[in-house]
Amino acid sequence: MKRIAITGATGQLGRLVIQKLKEKGTTDTLIGLVRSPEKAAGLGIETRLADYEKPDTLNSALQGVDTLLLISGSEVGKRAAQHQNVIAAAKNAGVKWIVYTSLLHVDTSTLSLAGEHRATEQTLKDSGIPHTILRNGWYTENYTNSVGGALAGGAFIGSAGEGKISSAARADYADAAIAVLTGSGHEGKVYELAGDEAYTLNDLAAEISRQTGKDIPYKNLPQEEYAAALASFGVPEGFAQAIAGWDISASQGDLYDDSHQLSKLIGHPTTRLSTTVAEALRNS
Repeated sequence: MKRIAITGATGQLGRLVIQKLKEKGTTDTLIGLVRSPEKAAGLGIETRLADYEKPDTLNSALQGVDTLLLISGSEVGKRAAQHQNVIAAAKNAGVKWIVYTSLLHVDTSTLSLAGEHRATEQTLKDSGIPHTILRNGWYTENYTNSVGGALAGGAFIGSAGEGKISSAARADYADAAIAVLTGSGHEGKVYELAGDEAYTLNDLAAEISRQTGKDIPYKNLPQEEYAAALASFGVPEGFAQAIAGWDISASQGDLYDDSHQLSKLIGHPTTRLSTTVAEALRNS
């Protein structure tokens, strides 16, 4: 049986992938790569210390690994170098295949996140290791996490205008990773992954209103005003600026895709917006 290692094993996507793979009975072949072993309790699989910025930990963590799911790191601005370290260690350890979570339409995207993903894709090509690129679109949860704030403030705010957003639930992207990791014929492929259903933030606000019975309009703000509003809610200033910038990219169509590659890959429709909104309301 091939041994599959998963980076970011304690993150939200990593935990979902591991949980779903365990349900398929692959527990004994899974290795969770973690930077903070104390957070790995309860994963139920072998875990190994793997710090993106400490190559010696990566070299030992990847020994005996056949397949690596490289979930993109969370430290924006550091990820290109961190991913380069992982890929170099994977080559040294003889990893036979890497599956990488990139960004939707990364070759044309204006999202500030795109540059690091483009650099990582190039590093993968240069490495000579067989690989598959999962260009993940936006998680619906990126927006529905703000449902509680919208209810408290009486409006859903943003800067995406009438831009169409083809997001999918995090679980859908986990299913895509699993379909590739456990399937065949995926080496060398690049998948543009997005939800079946495109919506605007006006549509999202209307869905929140429908489910709550409250009038929650969408209020579109200029980029700087939206960033200032986020900062006033306690979001760090640099991150607030980034979020507002991502909405501007959404207004330009960078989060839209109608190829339905995700639902074709996972074999079922992607999670509906209404379902993810309902979940957010239950948790808010």
